[in-house]
This record gives sequence, C-alpha cells and structure tokens, in this order.
Amino acid sequence: MRSLTTTLSTQHHGFHYHTQTTFHTTLIPVQSLSFRTHNLNFRLLCFSSDPSPPPPPPPLVVVGSANADICVEIERLPRAGETLEATCSSRLNYPTYFVGQVGDDAYGSLVTDALRRSEVLLDGLTVVPSATTGHAVVMLESNGQNSIIYIGGANLSCWPRILPRQHLDLVAQAGIVLLQREIPDFVNAQVAQAARSAGVPVVLDAGGMDGPLPPELLNFVDILSPNETELGRLTGMPTESFEDIARAALKCHELGAKLVLAKLGHKGSALFVEGRNPIQQPAILSKTVIDTTGAGDTFTSAFAVALVRESPTGNASNLPLLQLVFVFK
Repeated sequence: MRSLTTTLSTQHHGFHYHTQTTFHTTLIPVQSLSFRTHNLNFRLLCFSSDPSPPPPPPPLVVVGSANADICVEIERLPRAGETLEATCSSRLNYPTYFVGQVGDDAYGSLVTDALRRSEVLLDGLTVVPSATTGHAVVMLESNGQNSIIYIGGANLSCWPRILPRQHLDLVAQAGIVLLQREIPDFVNAQVAQAARSAGVPVVLDAGGMDGPLPPELLNFVDILSPNETELGRLTGMPTESFEDIARAALKCHELGAKLVLAKLGHKGSALFVEGRNPIQQPAILSKTVIDTTGAGDTFTSAFAVALVRESPTGNASNLPLLQLVFVFK
C-alpha cells in the first residue's frame, strides 16, 4: 500500500488557495501532469489502479464416481443407513474440479449437464465411448432413511492403469483432494500418492467397495471419513455405542489412519485424532426428515471446504484448526 499526496494550487482574484490531501491506496502513479488556464495553475499526480488481482484460492479436487440416481419409495429398507455405493454433488461456493468418467449415453449427458449447472469444473471428466454411465437405485423409506444399489459402469471400468499427467498435475495444484471408493482402489492410490508428494491433504470417504482398504491407499490418506456401518465393516468391530465407535476408530489408527472423521447420523459426528481426546459434535436435528441420500457425502465435503478455507497451507494435523472447522465456526 502506498501513501500518495495530491496538491491543487489555485490563484484567483488575488487569493491563493492551497489544498493537500494524503490518502492510502494501492494505486500506482503513472505521471505528473501540469497545465494552466487564464487564471488557474494545476499540478496533478495521475495514477492507475493495480492491475494484479489477488491470486485465486487453491481448488478442491474430487476424484470419484458420477452417477444418475433413480429413487424408489418403499415401505421398508433392507438395512437402514447401509449404502453399497453412493455419490454426492457439492454445490458449495468453492472452486471445485471433478475427475471421473461417464459413458457416451443419455445418463452421461444428464450427469455432465448437472455438474456444469452446479459450476463444477470439468477439465478432468472423461467421456468413455461405448460405456454405460454409473447409476444407482435409491430405495427411500418414508422416514427419510435410504439404501442404495449401485451399478458402477464407467466409474469402475476403462480407467487407464497409469493416470494421465494432466489429472495428476491438477491434483498437485489442489488445496485439498476428496476421494471415495466407488472407483478402483488403484486410481485412488495414484491420486493420494500424487497429493502427498505435493503436500496436498487427502480426505477419503469410506463409502463404496466392501473390501478392506489397501495399505498403499490408506498410508497416503490424511483423514478417513466413514459412517457407522462403514466403520464397522472396515474394522470388523461393533459400532453400537460411542465407546464401540471409539474402539473402532482406534483400530483405524492402528491400520494407519491418523485422523478419523466418523459420521454418526442422528447422533452427530466425531473426530478422532491419534493420541488426542475425540471431538464430538452433536447433530443439528430437523423436525422433518425428507431424504438422507448424500447427507454423509455433503458433510464430508463441507468439512473439507471449511478446512482448506481455514488452512490454505493444508495442515491437516493441526488439532485446534480441525476443532474450529469441525464445529463450523
């Protein structure tokens, strides 16, 4: 910021007026301009505004599946809260790239148009010829609970064994990366390793495949985010009480996850940091629950955006910062 002084001297009918104004600005001086009229003398400092805007924030990059959902209302679910495969499209006001695949079909056009309308940046979206777009059947109960049956399509097939350099470069320039398990683990592993090499924090939503997390993926994840069902499935432990959940989170620490962000439905959520006391956040309850589809994904996305906004350097191990983000200051 510069301090500039503009002086205007005026002589008229024998009187001399002298006005001096000092102000702080980011304006850049260009030249000094002098001119006079019949009975006025002017000396003005001309300037222009700084043409350099502030740098944009680092983007959030989502690497995952893109699906078209078909909702079916039923009287009873196979098991409330269990999701075979799920996806969430975030409309948070933060620059977001999506890296994924759709088929060259009607569902692919539908998904692409929906992402574009939500202002998601689609530089990393690939249209796979002759492949079907992933889609899901959402079974919705009258109380808002849901179960989802998922058909992977292009999300699970046709991925190159080595990801394109432009996708990995996009990851390396991110402020934070969100992963989930509706795409092959080898894709997630490459993305997580590229992010770690660039110092970019990685959040892994545990939803998706039922199998165990491979070490080559988990070792490069900063925050693991399961719901109760996924936490129990990953650890083989009960998750009925908070004490059960805490023990299962400890098991995740032993498997290599330093931070576990557990989504607990109507019981709220909890953040477990290895070697620290857990941070609990009660749920903010609504009188009427219409549909819980994508609620966990939305929560994880909101957490990630809050984290990268509060910590541009991507420090995912700062407990006071995480506590600040977790209670959504």
